[in-house]
Amino acid sequence: MLQARSRKKNTPADIPAPDARTGSAVRLTQVTKRYGDGASAAVALDGVSIGIQSATFTAVMGPSGSGKSTFLQCAAGLDRPTSGTVQLGGQDLAELSENKLTEYRRTRIGFVFQAFNLLPSLTVEQNITLPLRLAGAAAESASVDSVAAGVGLFGLLRRRPTELSGGQQQRVAIARALITRPEVVFADEPTGALDPDTAQDILHLLRQAVTDLHQTVVMVTHDPVAAQHTDRVIFLDAGRVVHRVDRPSADQVKRVMTELRGAR
Repeated sequence: MLQARSRKKNTPADIPAPDARTGSAVRLTQVTKRYGDGASAAVALDGVSIGIQSATFTAVMGPSGSGKSTFLQCAAGLDRPTSGTVQLGGQDLAELSENKLTEYRRTRIGFVFQAFNLLPSLTVEQNITLPLRLAGAAAESASVDSVAAGVGLFGLLRRRPTELSGGQQQRVAIARALITRPEVVFADEPTGALDPDTAQDILHLLRQAVTDLHQTVVMVTHDPVAAQHTDRVIFLDAGRVVHRVDRPSADQVKRVMTELRGAR
């Protein structure tokens, strides 16, 4: 079981603290993202307005080209929308300079990717603590041991990524995402490179992060089986939110995805 730890943040003093009154860990308001100009412009997001509650597990799904990746990039502050606002932890990301936004991502946002994105020259422990070190914060041994044990890595901290299985590498990525106790963990197809049994283990860990640590997890996925581990599925098509399902089952998700593909 993942162990709850202190919510103390190692963040720059001049970045405002999250506003707990909003109730939303992430809120997009009339967010539009266009690539290009004029008649040839491609609209990836088209006036998206949605809030994602704190301490919930949300899946973002849709057909190819529906805007899932752009949604994640804008919501996580990796890309700026053409118009509209993105608030994360009560902070309007548009109010932050590029440097402050980078600091914010390091300490308030966790990322888990399909390709793991670990540094092969670093040990497991060094990969886990990388966000803290980049932010100039000290990594407490007790916190590292706790998060490593919580994701099943205790005893492996001195190994390097090449000495681990794919599932173990993704566990390192999850531990790295959790080490700063971020406002939100964004996961982009986190089980896409894993076999079904290992994928279930990773999804269970993400579910535990929500249940045990009260983290907020937003996961882009194409897999209905993965989606059934979440509290809610948001469906996108043509850059718009077109459907939502609470407490989803794999069959429900499959039906909605089939309808969306058939409507094209």
